[in-house]
Amino acid sequence: MKNKEKNYTQLHILTPFVVLVLCLGIFMIAMIKPADKLKVYLNLAFMDDLKTVPDSADSGLVIRDNEIVTEHDGETSETGEFIRPVFGEMYAIIKCDVFGVDVPVYWGSSSELFEKGACQASGSVLIGDSGNSVISAHEDTYFAGLKSLEEGDIITVNTNYGEFIYRVKELITFDKTNTKYVAASEETKLTLYTCQKDVLGTSDMRIGVICELTEKKFYTAAGEGSN
Repeated sequence: MKNKEKNYTQLHILTPFVVLVLCLGIFMIAMIKPADKLKVYLNLAFMDDLKTVPDSADSGLVIRDNEIVTEHDGETSETGEFIRPVFGEMYAIIKCDVFGVDVPVYWGSSSELFEKGACQASGSVLIGDSGNSVISAHEDTYFAGLKSLEEGDIITVNTNYGEFIYRVKELITFDKTNTKYVAASEETKLTLYTCQKDVLGTSDMRIGVICELTEKKFYTAAGEGSN
């Protein structure tokens, strides 16, 4: 009888501690997703590996907000001169009916630039050039409409050296560890992607589109596309 009372007393004493440990464990698990959510605002997948400027440069980052001309009425040509931007420079505008807003594109990626628009991996090729132009943005801001794109949709990209028309060729979904779609390519294409929406935090999946270049309109005078 005494042993039973002793066991009951020990159980009564240990129960609060067991409950406390379980609550702490549940709390720590619940905080994993919010913590992941914060990471989105620092860097999106793959962009770190393609940057030409280290994270430490963020503190002294110079952001250049150029005014890109989206309604050019001057002469154009199928061939022309590319103007390579510097890290932190806005050099293009993405227009698509699905987006509803014009999306500014900055060269390079950093937490500051992702707050201002879409970011193009500086290891990818310039808009309109031969190869893979890789651009990403937050899923809940500038690329919120990306999931609504369909094959055949038209995307216009205005730069400070010309206007380039793309057609959505393929819808893609891939894991953040899969670099297939963001790697360099001999094929001339535009790759747009963002994180897949997850109400609990940041998903490991990415969604996006691959677009084929259908028309080039280089401005006759280099730099004519920006004010």
